[in-house]
Amino acid sequence: MLPDLELITRLGLAALLGGAIGFERERLSWAAGLRTHMLVCVGACLFMIVSAYGFMDVLQHEHVSLDPSRVAAQVVSGIGFLGAGSILLRGEIVRGLTTAASLWTVAAIGLAAGGGLYFAAVAATVIILIILAGIKPLERRYFSSRQKREVMISAERGMLTLHVLEQQLGPVTSRISTFIVQQQEEASKVDDVLIAFSRMSESDFHMLLDKLRRIPGVLKLDAKGQPERRTY
Repeated sequence: MLPDLELITRLGLAALLGGAIGFERERLSWAAGLRTHMLVCVGACLFMIVSAYGFMDVLQHEHVSLDPSRVAAQVVSGIGFLGAGSILLRGEIVRGLTTAASLWTVAAIGLAAGGGLYFAAVAATVIILIILAGIKPLERRYFSSRQKREVMISAERGMLTLHVLEQQLGPVTSRISTFIVQQQEEASKVDDVLIAFSRMSESDFHMLLDKLRRIPGVLKLDAKGQPERRTY
């Protein structure tokens, strides 16, 4: 069995490393934050210790052999239920997959700390923090310029056509991938126009919205679910 000091060291290191990753999630106000990640990491560490050293008395008997990784192996699949609980469906958008993945990797860090692989546990923590905190701004900046932008516009009947957009927007109209016009059921003199633009950065999209608002006949503009009204 492990000495008490070594046991406390492994559990304490697991709490510290799990807390470092949990702090990053807590900073973004996710449901699985600081305490959740610490508990998962310490729990996985304890499972590893129990799996490796908890059955030493039994092994003293003749013809008895145990797999020291058996209990620890169940953590890999068992942590899935907790990760699933952090995944949310908001409309058509799934949120929380990164937090679920961080819980899964924190469990692995706990297993490494429980097995005495201190360097592997610390190195994995540093790498995960770089992935969570360091790469996110780069990811957001890279994909924002390649994101599909959609706008729902309510306009006076017949006032918003492709010809009008070409006159008002100029070369930007070449980026239109979808243009759908439907008459409103409750207002026969109003059209609902769905326009989708491809490969457009966020700054260019905001400039485009300003131009769309100034088009004569536009009554209402809804971009990314945030309605903006224009009064006449």
